[in-house]
Amino acid sequence: MDATRLNYAETSPELYRSLLGLESYVHSSGLEDSLLELIKLRASQINRCGWCIDMHTKDALANGETAQRLFLVSAWREAPQFSRREKLALEWCETITNISQHSVDDELYREMAEEFGQEGLVALTAAVVAINSWNRLNVAFGAIPGTYKRKNSTIEK
Repeated sequence: MDATRLNYAETSPELYRSLLGLESYVHSSGLEDSLLELIKLRASQINRCGWCIDMHTKDALANGETAQRLFLVSAWREAPQFSRREKLALEWCETITNISQHSVDDELYREMAEEFGQEGLVALTAAVVAINSWNRLNVAFGAIPGTYKRKNSTIEK
């Protein structure tokens, strides 16, 4: 793809504001920012959204995440660098992102509810829903990877 097809935020500011509202809910939920960046990166990898991969890699690095852990997100099951909580969140992210391929396993649900509690599990699920929405919009409308710039950031594109 050579150019952005359309700017959905300008075309439908109501949709954009609605998604920002969902993001606001997620970020005020008490879930760790580092955990949220990991699941945003993983969903973006699954959905092949280069724009979001670029964004969430830059944001994670700026927030103190290590490059090694970011390199290993796609192989999180084998990587001892991730905590049990992070691995559960990544598994939940993959399960919800790929929901059309399988149902949610009862055992995974039990583990998630134990680790995150009801409110945390709803917030985590909302985070997965949000990133999947952003991914689909950016892929459908041709957001160009590598163009994200953090505000007040020294990270180069």
